[in-house]
Amino acid sequence: MTPKGPRRFPDGFLWGAATSAQQIEGAVHEHGRGESVWDRFASLPGTIADGSDASVACDHFHRWRGDLALMREIGLTAYRFSVAWPRVLPRGYGAVNPLGFEFYDGLVDELLASGITPFITLNHWDTPQTLQDRGGWAARDTAQAFDEYTVAVVERLGDRVRHWITHNEPWCQSMLGHEKGEHAPGHRDPAEALAVAHHLLLSHGWAVASIRRLAPVARVGIAHLLVAVQAASPAEADGDAARAMDGFFNRWYLDPIFRGTYPADVIADRVALGHLATAELPFVRPGDMSTIATPIDFLGVNYYSRSVVQAGADGCAAAVVPASPEERTAMGWEVWPQGLCDVLARIAREYRPGAIYVTENGAAFDDGVEPSGRIVDTRRIEYLRRHLDAAHRAIDEGVPLAGYFVWSLFDNWEWAQGYEKRFGIVRVDYATQQRTLKDSAGWYRGVIAAHGVPDEVWEPSRGGRA
Repeated sequence: MTPKGPRRFPDGFLWGAATSAQQIEGAVHEHGRGESVWDRFASLPGTIADGSDASVACDHFHRWRGDLALMREIGLTAYRFSVAWPRVLPRGYGAVNPLGFEFYDGLVDELLASGITPFITLNHWDTPQTLQDRGGWAARDTAQAFDEYTVAVVERLGDRVRHWITHNEPWCQSMLGHEKGEHAPGHRDPAEALAVAHHLLLSHGWAVASIRRLAPVARVGIAHLLVAVQAASPAEADGDAARAMDGFFNRWYLDPIFRGTYPADVIADRVALGHLATAELPFVRPGDMSTIATPIDFLGVNYYSRSVVQAGADGCAAAVVPASPEERTAMGWEVWPQGLCDVLARIAREYRPGAIYVTENGAAFDDGVEPSGRIVDTRRIEYLRRHLDAAHRAIDEGVPLAGYFVWSLFDNWEWAQGYEKRFGIVRVDYATQQRTLKDSAGWYRGVIAAHGVPDEVWEPSRGGRA
């Protein structure tokens, strides 16, 4: 049988990897950086699985030049990273920190010199603690502070950076941080979480306008964590549970941006649960919804798995993971590539963004290091291959997919999981800060070189330590 060629992607398709400042930079007490909510959260007993913090992380702040050399070796054509809000505005507002901006100036300049397109995320969860002390995202003033921060960053970097992402995964920041208490700042207040979600979306709209004013050629979007939601059975109760979960996880964040409204069925659900007193949302002011619906140039989709749900005994949706253990990642998430195609097709069909990027997709696995130093992460390669196949099918169905970013470039500080989970295609030995390209990095290099997903099994020709 003649081997088929690679499933090629469209001309101009970007091949990237993603990181975030809090997870890789370290140097949290250096060069004038202020404290973030995650620095404070990690200092509290019992909040981080391994008791760690991000004070060193991958030490990217000091090692970025070597890290950029690895990006070149892999062949990346785009790199998504975040600016640490407390590094450039230590109090969250007011005077900027010149030393913080010098770091990002150098990184952006070298990315461009290397032919790597920078995608900047403005908020990847590291809200300055000074703002949290004044009410955090539950306070409307924080949305205004975010716009001030946006202006400062775009005034400094907007002459060189064209692609901007306002927020990363507002669902996580609002729900995990303010309803479930699993992320910083660790609150458990459903009503507060709804106000946080609104202020994040409101600040997004203000930031889009500010970016366009300061950098007219910029392309602006937002990155949402989206899941493919399916009912566990044909039962009416399970179908309604799937509707409710899809509504609160996906539509609550997409409808305001693309339709200028919050979904009425989800408002009714929140009233029934006691999270809202009435259907009148107390945090919405006149003009807010039109601001949130300021047109964007692209939507970022972060996808990891699906959710199969059934009706819970308390009337809430209860997630079910019907996968065998070998089909789960180290996070316990089911491997379900078809969900990526389904999510992308649905977004294109129902919301019609001008362009879509997969801004995060990847998997944590327990990667062993062989005596030779090689990391044979076959399961990650298979995960990425199957998801890129799904992305390719979505393009065939007419989805305007313009790029793909692996999560993550490096093993890093994985929030409440600490250093226990490794998502990277580059391994980091946290004791020595030694970087090692995993087999998945070599495989991804081949994908980029072929501009498509090859059928043949990848065999390493070289690799190892960096």
